[in-house]
Amino acid sequence: MIERDIAEHLSDLFQKNPVVTVTGPRQSGKTTLCRQVFPELSHVNLEAPDDREFAESDPRGFLAQLGTGAIIDEVQRVPELLSYLQVLVDEDGGNGLFVLTGSEQFRLSATISQSLAGRTALLRLLPFSLAELRRSGGSDGLDNMLYTGFYPRIHDRGLDPLQALGDYFETYVERDVRQLGNIRDLSSFQRFVRLCAGRVGQLLNVSSLSSDAGVSRATVDHWLSVLESSYIVYRLRPHYTNMRKRLVKSPKLYFYDVGLASYLIGIENAGQVATHPLRGALFENAVISEALKHRFNRGRRSNLSFFRDSNGLECDLFYETARGFGAVEIKSGATVASDYFFALNRVAEVVPEIWSKAVVYGGTSTQRRTDALVSPFGNLSDVLNGFDSGEAFGADSARISAATYAN
Repeated sequence: MIERDIAEHLSDLFQKNPVVTVTGPRQSGKTTLCRQVFPELSHVNLEAPDDREFAESDPRGFLAQLGTGAIIDEVQRVPELLSYLQVLVDEDGGNGLFVLTGSEQFRLSATISQSLAGRTALLRLLPFSLAELRRSGGSDGLDNMLYTGFYPRIHDRGLDPLQALGDYFETYVERDVRQLGNIRDLSSFQRFVRLCAGRVGQLLNVSSLSSDAGVSRATVDHWLSVLESSYIVYRLRPHYTNMRKRLVKSPKLYFYDVGLASYLIGIENAGQVATHPLRGALFENAVISEALKHRFNRGRRSNLSFFRDSNGLECDLFYETARGFGAVEIKSGATVASDYFFALNRVAEVVPEIWSKAVVYGGTSTQRRTDALVSPFGNLSDVLNGFDSGEAFGADSARISAATYAN
């Protein structure tokens, strides 16, 4: 069994809270994680029809049979159960009582806010991080990662990614979409998801999506909400400031798992990735997803954004810290070019809060340049850990940040 990066935080939070709730996409490993960290707890999965019927018809009896301390999977299937959990938690008064999991973030979060506010810690588990992938023995060749993605089951069982991701998507559409979205035209929805995959890394243009999908803007908004709720797509927010410069206010669209995006745009083997016109966008998606995992696996919320002004000046990733922003330029090329630093330096001139700069690229060597740290994708965690610890990359950034910090 592969040790997950988030395990230590899950165990710690369980000792400090009555309830811990772990959300994330299906097959991200939530059940395996919880049973591995808490082997002594009883376990029930509300996907099972008999257990779900028991919880719905007799919630008190259902909880009584679990005793003190239990893992309850897919708790969003019986949201009314959370009100009864609240009573048990308040009566007990202790910590370490229940671990809940769920694969639908919005409805579950809303229900938790009503019933378990102040009683549960919330963690998000995404598919494997790069470190976890390496521990599993999976290939860390760049094109192979962009094709295969990071769902644990593919790597644990050595599955064919094309078949596994196809089955994942078909199962998701047939089950979760029907439950979440009241979507009747499944073929149109499937076409819509594929259109989203073709727009990875682009500014979200609802009007364009509406036109290409042949559905209304309201339908696009609803379907995007369904995709976000079930951890399929992620909207990266734009950076806002009080600057006079006109900034783009539309988010960018990414998939939580790059392998699923590759499948949806028609990539059928790793060899196709190298020459695919969307390889750069897929690489960017992988970097953004890894940065999210870096945050979530440490029990933190997303602090990510991007910068773009009306003239097209752009920085792919802002990583916010107490000292300001770590700015990251993302380039899929394997050779470092001088123009990798141009936009990064221009953005640093415009946004004075930038105190550290890095370029994450498709090569294999780390270089400490005057302008920025150059890091391969495989060492992205070192860049993010540096941001977290207050390390300034790039001579200009170090000088600026030192002066700012001193003041």
